[in-house]
Amino acid sequence: MKLVSFFNMGSPISIRVIVDAVRRRRTVSLLVCNMTVFIFALLFSFAVGAHAHQASESYLSLKVDGKSMTGQWDIALLDLERVIGLDADGDGNITRSEVEAKRTEIERYGLSRLRLKVDDAECPLRISGQMVDTFSDGAYNVLRFGVDCTATPKNLKIDYRAFFDIDAQHRGLLRLEFGGKVQTAVFSPEKPAQQFELTVPSRWRQFLAFLNDGAWHIWTGFDHILFLLALLLPSVLRRGPDGWRVVEHFRPALVTVLKIVTAFTVAHSTTLTLATLGILRLPARLVESTIALSVIIAALNNIRPIFSERGWILAFGFGLVHGFGFANALFDLGLAGGTLALTLVGFNLGVEAGQLAIVAVFVPPAFVWRSSWVYRELTFRLGSVAIVLLAATWMVERVLAIKVLPF
Repeated sequence: MKLVSFFNMGSPISIRVIVDAVRRRRTVSLLVCNMTVFIFALLFSFAVGAHAHQASESYLSLKVDGKSMTGQWDIALLDLERVIGLDADGDGNITRSEVEAKRTEIERYGLSRLRLKVDDAECPLRISGQMVDTFSDGAYNVLRFGVDCTATPKNLKIDYRAFFDIDAQHRGLLRLEFGGKVQTAVFSPEKPAQQFELTVPSRWRQFLAFLNDGAWHIWTGFDHILFLLALLLPSVLRRGPDGWRVVEHFRPALVTVLKIVTAFTVAHSTTLTLATLGILRLPARLVESTIALSVIIAALNNIRPIFSERGWILAFGFGLVHGFGFANALFDLGLAGGTLALTLVGFNLGVEAGQLAIVAVFVPPAFVWRSSWVYRELTFRLGSVAIVLLAATWMVERVLAIKVLPF
């Protein structure tokens, strides 16, 4: 009866109002759906090609002494497995005998992917030795070689092409020593060939190279990203007696974000510096397992709050461990003195820049849609559950040294 009365009282104008209201609701729903797609894309799109901080890197060291030039190229066995196939019996464990059986193929691959030119004249490489060594992040094949040069080099061009065709995230880290000085550089698909003047090393060039590498490290470290996002998810909410509520203004949310980012920055910068300088080191397996645990706890805190709005405590405590994870690449370069300081500062600032980029992309839209059920229930709660499950799988992989996920 009430329904009939309602429509009987309606006029064409009332009907238009109702239609407009329905259209507005549809528009809002469309915006919310777009937000859902955005948030979940941000949470999970990094999985494609990401390695959960097991970044693909090799270490190239060159030493110039007059007309003599020698080098060493350390290549991860896992990378060689992808292009050559070292694991003959398919048991998931690459042995020294399996590597030895592929010795010729490894040398052939290395010689085909690395070319040196001295003063515009190509210099052939001579392999002088090969062995397997264990670094902070796993086992590597070590190729030692000599370079045939006819004169004391003044300009050196290095063309590095390893693994770029199968992994766009691979990086080659260079340590070039001459005249008691050291230069560093990073080879990438965008910069596979680089030229060096063997007179005065470019400090600015080294700084920029590792600034970029630091940002790349956090953007391809899926576990670091998820840890940060798990801490940022509740930044636009506040904990009340009856559960999570939205914050009314942007300033409190911004203060929470600043606390988290500052705590994480101070913590990982401290241990990154200590580890790179060789003052304090932890086993890589322990570090990577603990990083996975940190992601689990940060996400669980959203589901069953322990620290509530004090996520900065988690950011600082586990940020200390994340710093050890960041340090692996720099430590294995074997740098010292001013070169190490310059590289360390550039790399750390790159990490901060990458971190701030994530914050800038995530926080503003999260604040805009914080009151929608899609953010509070689907993105915040379901997203946290998904992060827990993913990080738990990583932790099992790292503790047991097995591989389940492709990233």
